[in-house]
Amino acid sequence: MQTVSERLSVKEKIGYSVGDTASNLFFQTIMLFLTYFYTDVFGLPAAAIGTLFVVTRLWDAVNDPIMGTIADRTKSRWGKFRPYLLFVPLPFCIMGVLAFTTPDFEITGKLIYAYVTYNLLMMAYTAVNVPYSALMGVITPNSMERTELSSYRFVAAFIGGLIVQASMMYLVKYFGDGNEATGWQWAMACLSGLALVLFLITFVTTKERVQPPKEQKSNLKVDLKDLFTSKPWLIVAGATVFQLMFIVIRSSMIMYYFKYFVKDQSVTLFGNTMNLSLDSLASSFMLSGTVVTILGAILTKWLAKKFDKRNTYAVALTTSAVTCGLFYFLQPQDLLLIYGLNIIISFAFGPVSVLQWAMYTDVADYSEWKNRRRATGLIMAASLFALKMGLTLGGATVAWMLDFYGFVANQAPSAVTADGIVKLMSVFPATAGIIGGLVILLFYPLNNKMMVEIERDLTARRKDENDQS
Repeated sequence: MQTVSERLSVKEKIGYSVGDTASNLFFQTIMLFLTYFYTDVFGLPAAAIGTLFVVTRLWDAVNDPIMGTIADRTKSRWGKFRPYLLFVPLPFCIMGVLAFTTPDFEITGKLIYAYVTYNLLMMAYTAVNVPYSALMGVITPNSMERTELSSYRFVAAFIGGLIVQASMMYLVKYFGDGNEATGWQWAMACLSGLALVLFLITFVTTKERVQPPKEQKSNLKVDLKDLFTSKPWLIVAGATVFQLMFIVIRSSMIMYYFKYFVKDQSVTLFGNTMNLSLDSLASSFMLSGTVVTILGAILTKWLAKKFDKRNTYAVALTTSAVTCGLFYFLQPQDLLLIYGLNIIISFAFGPVSVLQWAMYTDVADYSEWKNRRRATGLIMAASLFALKMGLTLGGATVAWMLDFYGFVANQAPSAVTADGIVKLMSVFPATAGIIGGLVILLFYPLNNKMMVEIERDLTARRKDENDQS
Protein backbone atom coordinates (compact mmCIF):
# COMPACT_ATOMS: atom_id res chain seq x y z
CA MET A 1 0.00 0.00 0.00
CA GLN A 2 2.01 2.96 -1.24
CA THR A 3 1.23 6.61 -1.26
CA VAL A 4 2.49 8.83 -4.02
CA SER A 5 4.11 11.95 -2.59
CA GLU A 6 7.32 13.92 -2.86
CA ARG A 7 10.35 12.16 -1.42
CA LEU A 8 12.97 14.11 0.47
CA SER A 9 16.56 14.27 -0.72
CA VAL A 10 19.31 12.95 1.52
CA LYS A 11 20.69 16.49 1.65
CA GLU A 12 17.44 17.85 3.09
CA LYS A 13 17.13 14.97 5.55
CA ILE A 14 20.62 15.61 6.85
CA GLY A 15 20.11 19.38 6.80
CA TYR A 16 16.95 19.08 8.85
CA SER A 17 18.53 16.59 11.22
CA VAL A 18 21.55 18.64 12.26
CA GLY A 19 19.12 21.07 13.89
CA ASP A 20 18.54 18.38 16.50
CA THR A 21 22.28 17.92 16.89
CA ALA A 22 22.33 21.60 17.83
CA SER A 23 19.41 21.32 20.24
CA ASN A 24 20.88 18.22 21.86
CA LEU A 25 24.12 19.98 22.61
CA PHE A 26 21.95 21.83 25.14
CA PHE A 27 19.34 19.20 25.99
CA GLN A 28 21.92 16.48 26.72
CA THR A 29 24.02 18.88 28.77
CA ILE A 30 20.96 19.84 30.81
CA MET A 31 19.83 16.24 31.23
CA LEU A 32 23.24 14.76 32.06
CA PHE A 33 24.95 17.53 33.95
CA LEU A 34 22.68 20.38 35.13
CA THR A 35 21.63 18.83 38.46
CA TYR A 36 25.23 17.80 39.14
CA PHE A 37 26.43 21.30 38.14
CA TYR A 38 23.91 22.96 40.46
CA THR A 39 24.83 20.78 43.47
CA ASP A 40 28.56 20.15 43.12
CA VAL A 41 29.76 23.29 41.26
CA PHE A 42 27.17 26.06 41.55
CA GLY A 43 26.52 25.20 45.22
CA LEU A 44 22.72 24.94 45.54
CA PRO A 45 20.92 22.58 47.96
CA ALA A 46 19.38 19.57 46.21
CA ALA A 47 15.85 20.26 47.50
CA ALA A 48 15.96 23.85 46.16
CA ILE A 49 16.94 22.54 42.73
CA GLY A 50 13.90 20.23 42.64
CA THR A 51 11.61 23.15 43.45
CA LEU A 52 13.34 25.28 40.79
CA PHE A 53 12.58 22.66 38.13
CA VAL A 54 8.90 22.41 39.10
CA VAL A 55 8.28 26.17 39.37
CA THR A 56 9.79 26.70 35.92
CA ARG A 57 7.13 24.44 34.42
CA LEU A 58 4.34 26.74 35.66
CA TRP A 59 5.49 29.34 33.13
CA ASP A 60 6.05 26.70 30.48
CA ALA A 61 2.39 25.71 30.82
CA VAL A 62 1.62 29.12 29.31
CA ASN A 63 4.74 29.69 27.24
CA ASP A 64 4.70 26.50 25.15
CA PRO A 65 1.17 26.79 23.67
CA ILE A 66 1.71 30.51 23.10
CA MET A 67 4.77 29.70 21.00
CA GLY A 68 2.83 27.05 19.10
CA THR A 69 -0.01 29.39 18.22
CA ILE A 70 2.42 32.15 17.23
CA ALA A 71 4.28 29.75 14.92
CA ASP A 72 1.04 28.47 13.36
CA ARG A 73 0.03 32.06 12.56
CA THR A 74 3.42 33.22 11.29
CA LYS A 75 3.56 34.30 7.65
CA SER A 76 6.88 35.11 6.05
CA ARG A 77 8.83 34.57 2.85
CA TRP A 78 10.59 31.71 4.65
CA GLY A 79 7.37 29.98 5.75
CA LYS A 80 5.75 29.51 9.16
CA PHE A 81 8.47 27.69 11.08
CA ARG A 82 11.84 28.22 9.37
CA PRO A 83 12.24 31.91 10.41
CA TYR A 84 12.64 30.86 14.03
CA LEU A 85 15.68 28.77 13.06
CA LEU A 86 17.31 31.95 11.76
CA PHE A 87 16.55 34.50 14.49
CA VAL A 88 16.18 32.60 17.79
CA PRO A 89 19.39 30.48 18.03
CA LEU A 90 21.65 33.41 19.01
CA PRO A 91 19.72 34.36 22.20
CA PHE A 92 19.26 30.64 22.89
CA CYS A 93 23.02 30.09 22.81
CA ILE A 94 23.71 33.15 24.97
CA MET A 95 21.30 31.87 27.62
CA GLY A 96 22.99 28.46 27.53
CA VAL A 97 26.30 30.06 28.49
CA LEU A 98 24.72 32.23 31.20
CA ALA A 99 22.88 29.26 32.73
CA PHE A 100 26.22 27.49 33.24
CA THR A 101 27.93 30.59 34.64
CA THR A 102 28.54 30.67 38.41
CA PRO A 103 28.19 34.20 39.84
CA ASP A 104 29.99 35.28 43.01
CA PHE A 105 26.78 35.55 45.05
CA GLU A 106 25.51 34.20 48.35
CA ILE A 107 23.05 31.26 48.23
CA THR A 108 19.97 33.49 47.88
CA GLY A 109 21.52 35.48 45.04
CA LYS A 110 22.64 32.29 43.32
CA LEU A 111 19.15 30.82 43.60
CA ILE A 112 17.58 33.95 42.05
CA TYR A 113 20.20 33.89 39.27
CA ALA A 114 19.46 30.21 38.62
CA TYR A 115 15.70 30.86 38.42
CA VAL A 116 16.15 33.71 35.94
CA THR A 117 18.72 32.06 33.67
CA TYR A 118 17.10 28.62 33.67
CA ASN A 119 13.67 30.07 32.86
CA LEU A 120 15.06 32.21 30.04
CA LEU A 121 17.00 29.21 28.70
CA MET A 122 13.82 27.10 28.64
CA MET A 123 11.88 29.92 26.94
CA ALA A 124 14.54 30.15 24.24
CA TYR A 125 14.53 26.35 23.92
CA THR A 126 10.77 26.51 23.32
CA ALA A 127 11.07 29.33 20.80
CA VAL A 128 13.48 27.36 18.61
CA ASN A 129 12.30 23.78 19.19
CA VAL A 130 8.54 24.20 18.75
CA PRO A 131 9.02 25.52 15.19
CA TYR A 132 11.81 23.00 14.54
CA SER A 133 9.62 20.07 15.60
CA ALA A 134 6.62 21.44 13.71
CA LEU A 135 8.75 21.74 10.57
CA MET A 136 8.95 17.94 10.42
CA GLY A 137 5.17 17.82 10.14
CA VAL A 138 5.09 20.08 7.06
CA ILE A 139 8.27 19.05 5.28
CA THR A 140 6.48 16.09 3.63
CA PRO A 141 2.92 14.67 3.72
CA ASN A 142 4.18 11.06 3.69
CA SER A 143 3.96 9.31 7.09
CA MET A 144 6.66 6.67 6.47
CA GLU A 145 8.90 9.30 4.88
CA ARG A 146 8.54 11.29 8.13
CA THR A 147 9.46 8.17 10.09
CA GLU A 148 12.65 7.88 8.05
CA LEU A 149 13.30 11.60 8.52
CA SER A 150 12.79 11.08 12.25
CA SER A 151 15.43 8.33 12.13
CA TYR A 152 17.88 10.74 10.49
CA ARG A 153 16.91 13.36 13.05
CA PHE A 154 17.57 11.20 16.06
CA VAL A 155 20.80 9.76 14.75
CA ALA A 156 21.86 13.41 14.50
CA ALA A 157 20.43 14.08 17.97
CA PHE A 158 22.39 11.19 19.44
CA ILE A 159 25.51 12.49 17.70
CA GLY A 160 24.88 15.70 19.63
CA GLY A 161 24.80 13.56 22.75
CA LEU A 162 28.07 11.90 21.74
CA ILE A 163 29.71 15.29 21.32
CA VAL A 164 28.57 16.36 24.79
CA GLN A 165 29.58 13.10 26.45
CA ALA A 166 32.97 12.93 24.73
CA SER A 167 33.95 16.58 25.15
CA MET A 168 32.22 18.16 28.14
CA MET A 169 34.41 16.91 31.00
CA TYR A 170 37.54 17.39 28.87
CA LEU A 171 36.53 20.98 28.02
CA VAL A 172 35.70 21.72 31.67
CA LYS A 173 39.15 20.54 32.74
CA TYR A 174 40.92 22.26 29.84
CA PHE A 175 39.32 25.69 30.27
CA GLY A 176 38.92 25.46 34.03
CA ASP A 177 42.52 24.45 34.79
CA GLY A 178 41.45 23.64 38.35
CA ASN A 179 38.50 26.07 38.42
CA GLU A 180 35.38 24.01 37.56
CA ALA A 181 33.08 27.05 37.43
CA THR A 182 35.19 28.73 34.73
CA GLY A 183 35.51 25.42 32.90
CA TRP A 184 31.75 24.90 32.65
CA GLN A 185 31.18 28.43 31.36
CA TRP A 186 33.72 28.15 28.55
CA ALA A 187 32.73 24.59 27.68
CA MET A 188 29.17 25.81 27.07
CA ALA A 189 30.50 28.70 24.99
CA CYS A 190 32.23 26.19 22.68
CA LEU A 191 29.12 24.06 22.27
CA SER A 192 27.00 27.16 21.68
CA GLY A 193 29.18 28.30 18.79
CA LEU A 194 28.79 24.91 17.13
CA ALA A 195 25.02 24.97 17.67
CA LEU A 196 24.69 28.35 15.91
CA VAL A 197 26.29 26.96 12.75
CA LEU A 198 24.10 23.84 12.76
CA PHE A 199 20.85 25.77 13.16
CA LEU A 200 21.79 27.94 10.18
CA ILE A 201 22.40 24.81 8.08
CA THR A 202 18.90 23.56 8.93
CA PHE A 203 17.36 26.88 7.94
CA VAL A 204 19.17 26.96 4.58
CA THR A 205 18.56 23.34 3.51
CA THR A 206 14.85 22.77 4.34
CA LYS A 207 11.52 23.62 2.73
CA GLU A 208 7.91 23.72 3.97
CA ARG A 209 5.50 21.80 1.70
CA VAL A 210 2.31 21.03 3.66
CA GLN A 211 -0.05 23.96 4.16
CA PRO A 212 -3.24 24.18 6.27
CA PRO A 213 -6.57 23.77 4.42
CA LYS A 214 -7.24 26.97 2.48
CA GLU A 215 -10.62 27.54 4.13
CA GLN A 216 -9.12 27.27 7.63
CA LYS A 217 -9.50 30.40 9.78
CA SER A 218 -7.32 31.10 12.81
CA ASN A 219 -9.24 30.14 15.94
CA LEU A 220 -7.20 29.33 19.05
CA LYS A 221 -10.22 28.14 21.04
CA VAL A 222 -11.12 25.58 18.36
CA ASP A 223 -7.47 24.51 17.98
CA LEU A 224 -7.18 23.90 21.73
CA LYS A 225 -10.45 21.97 21.77
CA ASP A 226 -9.22 19.78 18.90
CA LEU A 227 -5.98 19.16 20.78
CA PHE A 228 -7.44 18.21 24.16
CA THR A 229 -10.13 16.00 22.66
CA SER A 230 -7.59 14.12 20.53
CA LYS A 231 -7.18 10.67 22.06
CA PRO A 232 -3.99 9.90 20.09
CA TRP A 233 -2.31 13.12 21.24
CA LEU A 234 -3.31 12.61 24.89
CA ILE A 235 -1.88 9.09 24.84
CA VAL A 236 1.42 9.99 23.15
CA ALA A 237 1.81 13.02 25.45
CA GLY A 238 1.22 10.87 28.52
CA ALA A 239 3.74 8.30 27.34
CA THR A 240 6.22 11.11 26.61
CA VAL A 241 6.08 12.31 30.22
CA PHE A 242 6.98 8.87 31.56
CA GLN A 243 9.52 8.24 28.79
CA LEU A 244 11.35 11.45 29.68
CA MET A 245 11.16 10.72 33.39
CA PHE A 246 12.83 7.39 32.66
CA ILE A 247 15.71 8.79 30.65
CA VAL A 248 16.19 11.98 32.72
CA ILE A 249 16.31 10.24 36.10
CA ARG A 250 18.72 7.66 34.81
CA SER A 251 20.91 10.11 32.86
CA SER A 252 21.02 12.66 35.69
CA MET A 253 22.24 9.97 38.09
CA ILE A 254 25.18 8.77 35.99
CA MET A 255 27.66 11.27 37.46
CA TYR A 256 26.41 10.61 41.01
CA TYR A 257 26.42 6.83 40.46
CA PHE A 258 30.06 6.76 39.39
CA LYS A 259 31.30 9.47 41.77
CA TYR A 260 29.64 8.22 44.94
CA PHE A 261 28.94 4.49 44.31
CA VAL A 262 31.30 2.98 41.71
CA LYS A 263 34.16 5.44 42.40
CA ASP A 264 37.68 5.25 40.94
CA GLN A 265 38.76 1.68 40.27
CA SER A 266 41.79 -0.36 39.32
CA VAL A 267 41.14 -3.07 36.73
CA THR A 268 43.55 -5.80 35.60
CA LEU A 269 43.27 -6.91 31.97
CA PHE A 270 45.73 -9.35 30.35
CA GLY A 271 48.12 -8.86 33.23
CA ASN A 272 48.08 -5.07 32.99
CA THR A 273 46.57 -2.90 35.74
CA MET A 274 44.63 0.20 34.68
CA ASN A 275 43.55 2.96 37.04
CA LEU A 276 40.12 4.17 35.93
CA SER A 277 39.01 7.59 37.15
CA LEU A 278 35.48 8.88 37.68
CA ASP A 279 35.70 10.99 34.51
CA SER A 280 36.91 8.13 32.32
CA LEU A 281 34.34 5.67 33.69
CA ALA A 282 31.38 8.05 33.40
CA SER A 283 32.38 9.31 29.94
CA SER A 284 33.00 5.83 28.50
CA PHE A 285 29.73 4.60 30.04
CA MET A 286 27.77 7.41 28.36
CA LEU A 287 29.63 7.15 25.06
CA SER A 288 29.23 3.38 24.69
CA GLY A 289 25.51 3.72 25.42
CA THR A 290 25.01 6.48 22.86
CA VAL A 291 26.84 4.55 20.11
CA VAL A 292 24.47 1.59 20.40
CA THR A 293 21.49 3.94 20.76
CA ILE A 294 22.39 5.29 17.31
CA LEU A 295 22.37 1.73 15.95
CA GLY A 296 18.90 1.22 17.40
CA ALA A 297 17.72 4.47 15.86
CA ILE A 298 19.04 3.45 12.44
CA LEU A 299 16.95 0.27 12.57
CA THR A 300 13.77 2.14 13.49
CA LYS A 301 12.22 2.42 10.03
CA TRP A 302 12.64 -1.32 9.39
CA LEU A 303 11.23 -2.20 12.81
CA ALA A 304 8.30 0.21 12.46
CA LYS A 305 7.33 -1.17 9.04
CA LYS A 306 7.59 -4.77 10.20
CA PHE A 307 6.04 -4.53 13.66
CA ASP A 308 4.12 -1.20 13.55
CA LYS A 309 5.20 2.07 15.18
CA ARG A 310 3.06 1.55 18.29
CA ASN A 311 4.34 -1.95 19.04
CA THR A 312 7.97 -1.05 18.35
CA TYR A 313 7.81 1.98 20.65
CA ALA A 314 6.12 0.09 23.48
CA VAL A 315 8.35 -2.98 23.40
CA ALA A 316 11.54 -0.94 23.02
CA LEU A 317 10.76 1.37 25.95
CA THR A 318 9.60 -1.48 28.20
CA THR A 319 12.69 -3.59 27.41
CA SER A 320 14.96 -0.65 28.15
CA ALA A 321 13.17 0.04 31.45
CA VAL A 322 13.13 -3.54 32.70
CA THR A 323 16.86 -3.92 31.98
CA CYS A 324 17.49 -0.64 33.80
CA GLY A 325 15.83 -2.09 36.91
CA LEU A 326 18.54 -4.78 37.06
CA PHE A 327 21.08 -2.12 38.07
CA TYR A 328 19.65 -2.40 41.58
CA PHE A 329 21.40 -5.77 42.02
CA LEU A 330 24.88 -4.66 40.85
CA GLN A 331 27.91 -3.95 43.01
CA PRO A 332 30.61 -1.30 42.33
CA GLN A 333 33.08 -3.94 41.11
CA ASP A 334 30.61 -5.38 38.54
CA LEU A 335 31.96 -3.18 35.76
CA LEU A 336 31.34 -5.68 32.95
CA LEU A 337 27.68 -6.03 33.98
CA ILE A 338 27.33 -2.27 34.47
CA TYR A 339 28.54 -1.63 30.92
CA GLY A 340 26.80 -4.69 29.42
CA LEU A 341 23.36 -3.80 30.80
CA ASN A 342 23.87 -0.20 29.72
CA ILE A 343 24.44 -1.38 26.14
CA ILE A 344 21.18 -3.37 26.17
CA ILE A 345 19.26 -0.44 27.68
CA SER A 346 20.68 2.02 25.18
CA PHE A 347 20.16 -0.15 22.10
CA ALA A 348 16.53 -0.85 23.06
CA PHE A 349 15.95 2.87 23.65
CA GLY A 350 17.19 3.77 20.15
CA PRO A 351 13.80 3.60 18.38
CA VAL A 352 11.86 5.29 21.21
CA SER A 353 12.60 8.97 20.59
CA VAL A 354 12.53 8.43 16.81
CA LEU A 355 9.01 7.03 16.96
CA GLN A 356 7.81 9.50 19.58
CA TRP A 357 8.14 12.47 17.20
CA ALA A 358 7.04 10.50 14.16
CA MET A 359 3.82 9.65 16.03
CA TYR A 360 3.29 13.32 16.90
CA THR A 361 3.37 14.22 13.21
CA ASP A 362 0.88 11.38 12.61
CA VAL A 363 -1.34 12.99 15.25
CA ALA A 364 -1.20 16.28 13.30
CA ASP A 365 -2.36 14.42 10.16
CA TYR A 366 -5.10 12.66 12.16
CA SER A 367 -6.31 16.00 13.54
CA GLU A 368 -6.50 17.52 10.04
CA TRP A 369 -8.24 14.38 8.72
CA LYS A 370 -10.82 14.33 11.51
CA ASN A 371 -11.41 18.08 12.07
CA ARG A 372 -10.43 19.58 8.69
CA ARG A 373 -8.06 21.88 10.56
CA ARG A 374 -4.27 21.71 10.87
CA ALA A 375 -2.41 23.18 13.86
CA THR A 376 1.01 21.54 13.61
CA GLY A 377 2.75 24.21 15.68
CA LEU A 378 0.27 23.95 18.54
CA ILE A 379 0.43 20.15 18.55
CA MET A 380 4.23 20.22 18.65
CA ALA A 381 4.23 22.95 21.31
CA ALA A 382 1.91 20.94 23.52
CA SER A 383 4.04 17.88 22.84
CA LEU A 384 7.19 19.78 23.75
CA PHE A 385 5.45 20.78 26.98
CA ALA A 386 4.85 17.08 27.70
CA LEU A 387 8.54 16.44 27.01
CA LYS A 388 9.60 19.25 29.33
CA MET A 389 7.12 18.06 31.97
CA GLY A 390 8.89 14.71 31.92
CA LEU A 391 12.23 16.53 32.04
CA THR A 392 11.01 18.50 35.04
CA LEU A 393 9.47 15.63 36.97
CA GLY A 394 12.55 13.52 36.29
CA GLY A 395 14.94 16.26 37.39
CA ALA A 396 12.83 17.14 40.42
CA THR A 397 12.63 13.47 41.43
CA VAL A 398 16.42 13.23 41.36
CA ALA A 399 16.91 16.43 43.38
CA TRP A 400 14.22 15.75 45.97
CA MET A 401 15.16 12.09 46.41
CA LEU A 402 18.84 12.97 46.82
CA ASP A 403 17.77 15.33 49.60
CA PHE A 404 15.45 12.66 51.07
CA TYR A 405 18.28 10.12 51.20
CA GLY A 406 20.57 12.63 52.93
CA PHE A 407 22.89 13.48 50.03
CA VAL A 408 25.57 16.10 50.72
CA ALA A 409 27.65 17.27 47.76
CA ASN A 410 31.33 16.29 47.73
CA GLN A 411 31.07 14.17 50.89
CA ALA A 412 31.28 10.40 51.22
CA PRO A 413 27.72 9.00 51.22
CA SER A 414 26.20 7.09 54.12
CA ALA A 415 24.81 3.59 53.51
CA VAL A 416 21.33 5.07 53.20
CA THR A 417 22.50 7.69 50.68
CA ALA A 418 24.37 5.11 48.63
CA ASP A 419 21.26 2.91 48.53
CA GLY A 420 19.22 5.91 47.38
CA ILE A 421 21.69 6.64 44.59
CA VAL A 422 21.44 3.03 43.38
CA LYS A 423 17.61 3.14 43.47
CA LEU A 424 17.63 6.39 41.49
CA MET A 425 19.82 4.66 38.90
CA SER A 426 17.52 1.63 38.68
CA VAL A 427 14.10 1.31 40.36
CA PHE A 428 12.84 4.87 39.90
CA PRO A 429 13.55 5.23 36.16
CA ALA A 430 12.49 1.63 35.44
CA THR A 431 9.06 2.25 36.94
CA ALA A 432 8.49 5.36 34.82
CA GLY A 433 9.65 3.63 31.62
CA ILE A 434 7.41 0.60 32.08
CA ILE A 435 4.36 2.84 32.62
CA GLY A 436 5.18 4.82 29.44
CA GLY A 437 5.53 1.67 27.35
CA LEU A 438 2.27 0.17 28.57
CA VAL A 439 0.33 3.41 27.93
CA ILE A 440 1.23 3.28 24.23
CA LEU A 441 0.82 -0.47 23.82
CA LEU A 442 -2.63 -0.60 25.37
CA PHE A 443 -4.29 2.61 24.20
CA TYR A 444 -2.66 4.26 21.14
CA PRO A 445 -5.02 3.81 18.13
CA LEU A 446 -3.01 5.02 15.09
CA ASN A 447 -1.40 1.97 13.49
CA ASN A 448 0.47 1.94 10.17
CA LYS A 449 -2.57 0.75 8.17
CA MET A 450 -4.77 3.55 9.48
CA MET A 451 -2.09 6.17 8.72
CA VAL A 452 -1.87 5.03 5.07
CA GLU A 453 -5.65 5.51 4.74
CA ILE A 454 -5.50 8.94 6.39
CA GLU A 455 -2.64 9.98 4.13
CA ARG A 456 -4.57 8.95 1.02
CA ASP A 457 -7.68 10.88 2.12
CA LEU A 458 -5.65 14.01 2.88
CA THR A 459 -3.78 13.80 -0.43
CA ALA A 460 -7.10 13.57 -2.29
CA ARG A 461 -8.53 16.51 -0.34
CA ARG A 462 -5.52 18.71 -1.04
CA LYS A 463 -5.66 17.80 -4.73
CA ASP A 464 -9.36 18.79 -4.86
CA GLU A 465 -8.57 22.11 -3.11
CA ASN A 466 -5.81 22.88 -5.61
CA ASP A 467 -8.08 21.97 -8.55
CA GLN A 468 -10.81 24.30 -7.23
CA SER A 469 -8.48 27.24 -6.64
